Amino acid sequence: MVYLMTGFLDSGKTQFLQFTLTQNYFQIRGTTLLILCEEGEEEYDEKLLKKHRVVMETVENPEDLTEERLRKMDEKHHPARVVIEYNGMWRVSEFEAMTLPAGWVMEQKLTTVDASTFQVYLNNMKPLFVEMVRGSEMVLFNRCTDTKPLAGYRRSVKVVSPQAEVVFEDEEGEIEDIFADSVPFDLEQPVIEIRPEDYGIWYVDAMEHEERYDGKTVEFVARALRPKSFPANTFLPGRMAMTCCADDTSFLGYVCKVGGAVEPKAGQWIKVRGKISYEELKMYRGRGPVITAECVEPAEEIKELVYFN
Repeated sequence: MVYLMTGFLDSGKTQFLQFTLTQNYFQIRGTTLLILCEEGEEEYDEKLLKKHRVVMETVENPEDLTEERLRKMDEKHHPARVVIEYNGMWRVSEFEAMTLPAGWVMEQKLTTVDASTFQVYLNNMKPLFVEMVRGSEMVLFNRCTDTKPLAGYRRSVKVVSPQAEVVFEDEEGEIEDIFADSVPFDLEQPVIEIRPEDYGIWYVDAMEHEERYDGKTVEFVARALRPKSFPANTFLPGRMAMTCCADDTSFLGYVCKVGGAVEPKAGQWIKVRGKISYEELKMYRGRGPVITAECVEPAEEIKELVYFN
């Protein structure tokens, strides 16, 4: 089992891993190989690591983290588990493209974020951050001193990795129930109208909060696509969103059944009104929103990209 821990320097990776490695639920009979790709202010307690059968290897330069180097580590330690504390300034995609030694299987990817410096990193190193959180199962924001920007931080993660669990912690522990009133549209209206500038917020919130939207009717403008894998009378209304930079955009939409509406042409801009339900679908890698259209009509093109902050 391979566990990949990502995050920028001093985001709390070492503290998180040192705590986790010593917990009863994380113990195994064999050896755990800890590959350290970055040295921050926090250091590992070597006596504690030895007690829990953890051996450590250090990789100082990205060019030294190679498939051959990993094979030699495997031959040397014969680990039952591998934990990698990855350098926040290295491209995660380069590691993910590697062929791992025989028997090594990626089990989990986790990301830690220092909330007090997150916006600075996001403004200046967004491509690196996108690679960190893409595919992460959990993203932990620590050192949260101000709750106001946290809803935006959550959306920044969810658009890249919709299934990630996003956790916020301050000095007292986990912060909960901070997003109840964060949406800019009225959830109690018979038809929830999603303005073009609020599409990104709705997209993330609908995936997160089934209890808010199940059985509700929404109306929004989007472009209709017909992926080849979709069955008849089903299409994908959505919009292009900026997930990293102008050159890194994604089409974001939810499965829509024609229902009582007229099926739109592929590529057509439409206004969709329909009722939301939730189903297990492969494209969601789990449970997600499905819209049954009540009305589909032509609409003006929206040229602006979707943003999340």
